[in-house]
Amino acid sequence: MESEIKYYNELAVRARNDEQAFTVLYNHFFPRVYNFIYARMKNADSADDVVSMTFMKVYENLEKYNPTKAAFSTWLFRIASNSMLDYFRRTQSRGEVEWDETFDPPAPDFEEPETKVLKAEGNAEILRAMDKLTEKERRIVELKYFSGVGNKEIAELLGITANNVGVVLHGALKKMRKVLGEG
Repeated sequence: MESEIKYYNELAVRARNDEQAFTVLYNHFFPRVYNFIYARMKNADSADDVVSMTFMKVYENLEKYNPTKAAFSTWLFRIASNSMLDYFRRTQSRGEVEWDETFDPPAPDFEEPETKVLKAEGNAEILRAMDKLTEKERRIVELKYFSGVGNKEIAELLGITANNVGVVLHGALKKMRKVLGEG
């Protein structure tokens, strides 16, 4: 994990003058950032806008990135969070966006239609259970499971300890299991 963080930190520094390095960063982090933003926005069109804004800001501000202050992924997700806040301020929605019921990522070719329906229903239940979490719990769950960010990076991003991340995450998952009728 440490070597991966170091690799992407160094790649971000190179990306200041190397388009190919930026492309590698973009391709690696795009799915994680998109999942993080979509989980919060609940709407594919809005998520697309914010993801575009996020990567544009990253590209325009790479000179300001300092690998001695934070991991690139921490810096990137901070920009993503701020981009969402900017979007909500601009649209006056303050984060209350209706779920985009029509959004359904394409399933692998081998999935039967019944499997797709069950999976979509399960995803909708999970997202509704997440609505019962506090803002802090929701952000930690989104970063951990939708974006694949580690506890240490989440802690840096939110300004709390990694142990606190673990405790909050445990409580949030317990709360979600109860809402889903599994606990």
